[in-house]
Amino acid sequence: MNNLKKIGLSALAGSLVAVSANAGEFSVSGSAEFTYNNKDGSTGSGNNINGDPYSASEEIAFTGSGDVGFGELTVVRTLNDGGTSNATSYSTLDMGDLGTIGFDSAGGGLAGTAANDDILPTAYEEVWHGVSSSYVSGASGGSTLSYANTIGPVSFSAAYDKTADTNNRGDGATSGDGSTGSTTSMYASINMGDFGVDGLTIGAGTSETTNVQAAVDPTEYVVGHAVYNAGNVSIGYRQAQENLGTAATASKKISAYSIAFNVNENFSVSYAEQTAERDDITGTSTTVDEEVTGIMASYTMGAATIRLSNNVSDNDGFSSATEQEATEISLVLSF
Repeated sequence: MNNLKKIGLSALAGSLVAVSANAGEFSVSGSAEFTYNNKDGSTGSGNNINGDPYSASEEIAFTGSGDVGFGELTVVRTLNDGGTSNATSYSTLDMGDLGTIGFDSAGGGLAGTAANDDILPTAYEEVWHGVSSSYVSGASGGSTLSYANTIGPVSFSAAYDKTADTNNRGDGATSGDGSTGSTTSMYASINMGDFGVDGLTIGAGTSETTNVQAAVDPTEYVVGHAVYNAGNVSIGYRQAQENLGTAATASKKISAYSIAFNVNENFSVSYAEQTAERDDITGTSTTVDEEVTGIMASYTMGAATIRLSNNVSDNDGFSSATEQEATEISLVLSF
């Protein structure tokens, strides 16, 4: 996105706030996305028959940054079609070698497993987009604290959310009635280039959400990735597990892979598959695996990007002989 306007923050400090501020920058950027969505399958939810497949989304992003003496502070607020509502709302303080502290006010998932639930290479969306799930969650509520740093070949981040609350709150305000538990998540990755394998990154993370009901175990997620980049080709492998704390709820194991190819600097394509296996807690051996395949493509020309995804899920939702297909065409114009 290109900046529309830059204003020196020092010029605004005297009239808007009662504290001193060092010179910084303020930028505005925006985008408009026009989308065609079509869902169809044996579940009968094809919106090409029952609904309007066309939609649009407009966003304007405000970004301010500046040196605050012991780090670089960045504040980001994005307004979407909801008017004054924040689609994105977070602040980060980059302290160099001491790492980066973040506060996410709108559930965007800056760190931990929420930011790394599925990082397989793709030309557009994840393979499960529109038909299934990543089966991985993390700390990404309305007041999430995070920390991230890189030391040598190791990058790691952690996040903490006191409650599963998605509301934006001003300073000094509190929220939540204690009916939801807290979430802690973390993720770490190693650049294997420092060990003689250029282009390979291996990472893993875990997340745990406590439950206010003493008899219910925490909900746990585990995810791991291996991604290899070689020139115009990127390949990746992913494994994950979902363990829900609710009694008599089946755990799920997920494996996936993808391959993406940059045809040139403007055009890229990708293919991916995901298999989700659910535990048989009934003892009837009737559980079936959910199989998802996806094809993606993206073409960029100047400030315009056209993107395509076609994902198909067999045994969708672990229901035998149930198929779901989602096709999406997106045009994004940025300024």
